[in-house]
Amino acid sequence: MLLVPRKPDIKGQPALVMRRSGEESLVFGLLSLGFVLSLDNFRSSLVLGGLKPTFPQSVKTSAIFGLWDGVAPVVGILIGHLLRDKLDDSADTVAMIGLGIYGVFLIVRAVISPKRADPDLRWARFGLPIPLSVDNVAAGAALGVAGYSPWLAPVLFGVMTFVMSVAGHQVGRTVAHFIDFIPKINLDLVTGAMFAFMAVLMALGVTLPLSYG
Repeated sequence: MLLVPRKPDIKGQPALVMRRSGEESLVFGLLSLGFVLSLDNFRSSLVLGGLKPTFPQSVKTSAIFGLWDGVAPVVGILIGHLLRDKLDDSADTVAMIGLGIYGVFLIVRAVISPKRADPDLRWARFGLPIPLSVDNVAAGAALGVAGYSPWLAPVLFGVMTFVMSVAGHQVGRTVAHFIDFIPKINLDLVTGAMFAFMAVLMALGVTLPLSYG
C-alpha cells in the first residue's frame, strides 16, 4: 500500500498569523503606553532615591506603586467614561498637591528633628501612590471607550511601573551617595525641597522632565 503524504492545511494559516500579529501589536502598544505612564513614577522614585532606601524597601514601595497603577486603569475602564473629562483636567492637579504635601512633610521633619524624615519610605507609600495613579485612571477610561479588556492593560501597567520605580530608586540612591560626601548636606531636606519644587513648577504650568502630553 502506497502512502501519499497529506498536504498541509494552509487555509486557516493567514488568519492565524494575522491574529497573532494583532495580539503582538496590542501588547507592544500597551507596553509603550505603560512605559509613558510610568515616567512620573520613575521621576518621583528618582527623587525618593535621595532618601537612600534599601533594596527591600525599594521593592516594597515599587510594588505598592505598581499595584495602584494597575488598579487605576481598571477603574478607568469600568467607570471612567462617566468621569473622563474631569479626570483629564484634574490628574496634574492631584499629582501636584500630593508631591507638594510630601515635599513639605520632608522639609519640616528634616528641620525640626535630627532623625531621618522618612527612613523606611512608609509615608511615601502612604501619600504618593494615589496622586501618581490618577493619570492611569484617565488612560483606562480612554482604553475602555476603545473596547480594551480590563485585564491585560492593568497587569502590564502595574509591572511597568514596578520596574521603572525600582530603577528610579537605584539611580537616585547612587547619586545620593555621591552627594553625601559633601559636608553639611541634609539629603532629606534636599529631597523634600525637590518634591516641593516640582509641585511649584507644576502649579506654574511648567512641563517637568520625563513628562508626556
